[in-house]
Amino acid sequence: MVWFYRGAGHPEGTAVAGWGLKPSATKARNLAKRLKLPFLALEDGFLRSVGVGQSENTLALVVDDLGIYYDARQPSRLESLIAKGVLPSEACRARSLVSAWRCAGVSKYNYARSYSGKLPERYVLVADQTFGDASIAYGAASASSFDRMLECALRENPGVQVVLKVHPEVMLGRKKGHFDVLALAANERVTVLGDDVHAAGLIEHAEAVYVVTSQVGFEGVLWGKRVRTFGMPFYAGWGLTEDELPAPDRRCPVPLENLVHAALVDYSRYIDPETGERCEPERVIEWMGLQRRMRERFPDVLYAVGFSDWKKPIIEDFFQGSSVEFVRRLQHVPDGAPVIAWGLKSLEPPVGLFEFGVARGSLAQPAGQPVIRLEDAFLRSVGLGADLIRPLSWVTDQQGIYYDATRPSDLEVLLQNQAFDTPLLERAARLRERIVASGLTKYNVGSGGWKRPAGIGQVILVPGQVESDASIAYGAPEGVCSVRRNMDLLRAVREANPDAYVVYKPHPDVLAGLRIKGVGEDAALQWCDEQVVNVSMSEMLGQVDEVHVITSLAGFEALLRGKKVTCYGQPFYSGWGLTSDKAPLGRRTRRLALDELVAGCLILYPTYVSRVTRRFTSPERALDELLAWRAQGASTMPWWRKGLRLVLRFYKR
Repeated sequence: MVWFYRGAGHPEGTAVAGWGLKPSATKARNLAKRLKLPFLALEDGFLRSVGVGQSENTLALVVDDLGIYYDARQPSRLESLIAKGVLPSEACRARSLVSAWRCAGVSKYNYARSYSGKLPERYVLVADQTFGDASIAYGAASASSFDRMLECALRENPGVQVVLKVHPEVMLGRKKGHFDVLALAANERVTVLGDDVHAAGLIEHAEAVYVVTSQVGFEGVLWGKRVRTFGMPFYAGWGLTEDELPAPDRRCPVPLENLVHAALVDYSRYIDPETGERCEPERVIEWMGLQRRMRERFPDVLYAVGFSDWKKPIIEDFFQGSSVEFVRRLQHVPDGAPVIAWGLKSLEPPVGLFEFGVARGSLAQPAGQPVIRLEDAFLRSVGLGADLIRPLSWVTDQQGIYYDATRPSDLEVLLQNQAFDTPLLERAARLRERIVASGLTKYNVGSGGWKRPAGIGQVILVPGQVESDASIAYGAPEGVCSVRRNMDLLRAVREANPDAYVVYKPHPDVLAGLRIKGVGEDAALQWCDEQVVNVSMSEMLGQVDEVHVITSLAGFEALLRGKKVTCYGQPFYSGWGLTSDKAPLGRRTRRLALDELVAGCLILYPTYVSRVTRRFTSPERALDELLAWRAQGASTMPWWRKGLRLVLRFYKR
């Protein structure tokens, strides 16, 4: 139980906590003395967050009942933990943590991109700190320590370039550092780096790391680098660094595992970024590594062309790590700059106030203009995209888009060439089994029940599609696929299966009035035995024997459930030996197991963004959130969305 004391009343507790050695902690220390209670010093941990500042919650906290780690003048709990040694199992865990840290490329803060410029072939890294940083004085150093550090870096590394990393705010003149940057620019052996870049890449390729008290030195130790210190930070004095200052008598040489286990396991406490529960450092490193990988996928600046206002903040979330500039027309994009576009729409501004999701012609590939296409992924939301329900997942594609069978897409190339290892396939199997058991589908709409008719030998489900949708235009190309309309599909199924019980399920966007009915769709019962409306796709798939589609995602969802699927078009999941294909696609020559298809389509291809954190997440966590979302039940539709439906219905008359 934590009680926040505001200076009134008589607090009861077993300890008093304050923030490190800040002046604001003085009251807390005095209160602890007055109440004769232990004082606990709190500070951010060594793997704090993605971003910086008070708006970004810390994921790691250290608690010290003796001192605080950056104060070398007195003992700290961290020092005692380092000195006590580790068990063999703890040493093994420490080595695994070092490996995970390097693999994930994490640091204390993780928002900045890796340096994209050209670094010297050989260099040592020198880390400046902002003037007045408390860790400098408490680490037995001063401003003169920085001059000494740079002098030694130049002298000790002849013929090697010195890369001086200064704080970005110093380069902008907003903060003061310890070096005259303009004067250093004249030194041919010094490369001044003032960009706001991630530290891990700079450390990884450096021959040595020079610091005063910066955490960059600790990370240099984790990367196995030679680290020179010119103050007395917490990681110095243990025989793991080359120290300019003598170590306190309290510190003596120890194995690396002692430092790592003490700092990252024993001394630090962690919060799971997605559940808010206590967790272990491995979980935070894993999650932070995901953020790092996803934030580095695309160039620094992207141009999104012709998007409506409601999609703009979602696009910023799905492309966090890059700066997104929104423009209405392609001519507003600099030559050669990467463009974000929705699916295969032409690069024209939306009609009126809204986008209606109808393909308006193929997106021509501008010469020298890379295009990143966006589309809904396969586990999207609870509610319809056409109803402006925020998605949990989108896909990005730089070669085509998954529903365009006329050319390869990133997904098709992935499925054709990816080496699926055993851990990935096991993960895919668990994911598939959980999706099926929980009854999740793309939109998770429909609340009515349906029962398979008794005594029927074969039941075939035919899902309707929006006939004007690009997935038919490009996934069932004219001249290649003879069936391109819902009623043509239904009639073909009936004629090929005269004795089967055929059920037709119109597309939910059509039922909601957000898309136009297919040609002749009102006469569906002429070709089927039953038409269902307010029933979830999962409810239907669990009871039918086969699913026949043009390109509907329901075919993929049926495969997940072990159903026989017949495709009259060329959807992304056809052509891999798992479906019966009426119009085979010759490019797809590989035979896939079901979980290879699942791994490609649900793990490797989509991007998932959490509804809770607005950060990148995994498909497994996306399932958790979808289930929680669905359990909340259908929320009342806001007035503006009801109005939108009316506008769309009027527009389609």
